[in-house]
Amino acid sequence: MKRKKIIRIILISLLIVIAGVAFYAYKEFNRKQKDLTGMRPEFTVSAVDFIKEFGINEKAVNKKYQDKVIEVNGIVKESIKDEKGFCTIVLGDTLAMSSVRCSMDSMHNGGLKNILKGNNLSIKGICTGYNDDELLGADIILNRGVISNKN
Repeated sequence: MKRKKIIRIILISLLIVIAGVAFYAYKEFNRKQKDLTGMRPEFTVSAVDFIKEFGINEKAVNKKYQDKVIEVNGIVKESIKDEKGFCTIVLGDTLAMSSVRCSMDSMHNGGLKNILKGNNLSIKGICTGYNDDELLGADIILNRGVISNKN
């Protein structure tokens, strides 16, 4: 009698744990990313100053900006659309190798057709890192970018 009760408690506990894990997995799988269009940026910087700041002290600046909403203002160096339809806008000084690479949010790709090289642009995105290369220059990476304003 006692053995049946212990097995029953273990099975019920196991079912509760499995149900909890399944519910969590379902919620995470169906989670929607927040649209940055209506969000206020924590920092607003120019692309040139942003690059300089990372070049001076990468670790401290990475702590300051990592995973935060940043608005970057700058000149469009390049607008890239890959074969899957994902767009990247590169901001910075046209004479420098370093740049801010903004991977644009795919929900807002329709407004990217009119982006021309040399335009002044403000983009909001989440700062995800910094890649430094002596030969190719440094890149600051922004993800889920949306255009704040076109100048």
